[in-house]
Amino acid sequence: EETWLIYMTNRFNLGDSGKVTTVVATPGQGPDRPQEVSYTDIKVIGNGSFGVVYQARLIDSQEMVAIKKVLQDKRFKNRELQIMRKLDHCNIVRLRYFFYSSGEKKDEVYLNLVLDFVPETVYRVARHFNKSKTTIPIIYVKVYMYQLFRSLAYIHSQGVCHRDIKPQNLLVDPDTAILKLCDFGSAKQLIRGEPNVSYICSRYYRAPELIFGATDYTSNIDIWSAGCVLAELLLGQPIFPGDSGVDQLVEIIKVLGTPTREQIREMNPNYTEFKFPQIKAHPWTKVFKPRTPPEAISLCSRLLEYTPVTRLSPLEACAHAFFDELRQPNARLPNGRELPQLFNFSPVENYKKHLQNFAQEMCLTPIVVLEVKILISS
Repeated sequence: EETWLIYMTNRFNLGDSGKVTTVVATPGQGPDRPQEVSYTDIKVIGNGSFGVVYQARLIDSQEMVAIKKVLQDKRFKNRELQIMRKLDHCNIVRLRYFFYSSGEKKDEVYLNLVLDFVPETVYRVARHFNKSKTTIPIIYVKVYMYQLFRSLAYIHSQGVCHRDIKPQNLLVDPDTAILKLCDFGSAKQLIRGEPNVSYICSRYYRAPELIFGATDYTSNIDIWSAGCVLAELLLGQPIFPGDSGVDQLVEIIKVLGTPTREQIREMNPNYTEFKFPQIKAHPWTKVFKPRTPPEAISLCSRLLEYTPVTRLSPLEACAHAFFDELRQPNARLPNGRELPQLFNFSPVENYKKHLQNFAQEMCLTPIVVLEVKILISS
């Protein structure tokens, strides 16, 4: 049972941006040793049904942080907090501290997550290029998508499914191109045999098995969403728009063709209505602009598959030829900077075991084979 203690030195009033607020907060990782944390320069940077997100500056380090404030149901533990406390990866926004604060109403309790502040999102970066009628440089697409797959490989290895992969939840530093996956408010530890809600994931990025009402889905729904993000960066607009599940399914069928009975069974064994017009698959090369790299189209086609188990795993995606340029020692960002650290795999990521099996099963390009060998031997 959760012990509800509100540690406050000052009342947590986020309306006064110049005020120094001091709270007693628990570190996001490590032992539960509450400590005083002071911050100032508070301003609202986002809000939604979940609550409010603020930006603030830590007094001690002068670093900027984001504070996500959500109303807490005292009957339950917060799933987002539980998941964030166990995640530690360079491509996932870090939980620095958390603390509870009282609301204006009696017995109202808020959970405050103090997180890394990252200034931009893939959504806003892509929109910037679209507004200026230019195409996002393909090197950015490669760097962003590689880091997304790396973050997915990590959380999936921890048994966590994000369930809301979309450009708005991919934070990026525009100078370094470092990407961090954020917003674990929909994330869940998936356990085989335990049902899950199918109405999850934002529209445009929902895997077809969710549209078909599956409740026994897997982390492969994140892979579909990642494929939608890749396609959107290449197209300059969402690949499967639609205001409803039916609309989205129509858009998916226009590209992938009508799913077979076997594919529907693989998505949701309990779905029995098979009244779909027979549409042939549209060639992937015609879905994208003529100058789209063939490797990008190839990767997209391997992510956006009806049958969940045939979609590439995150590590298989990382090893795809589309990312070969990132493995070149002289690769640079358009601003002349070196690429962010992409291959600093930690033992926790358990890449050696996965890559060893993977290298034996797949026919890889020489560059990837070399990378695999280096990782295994290191």
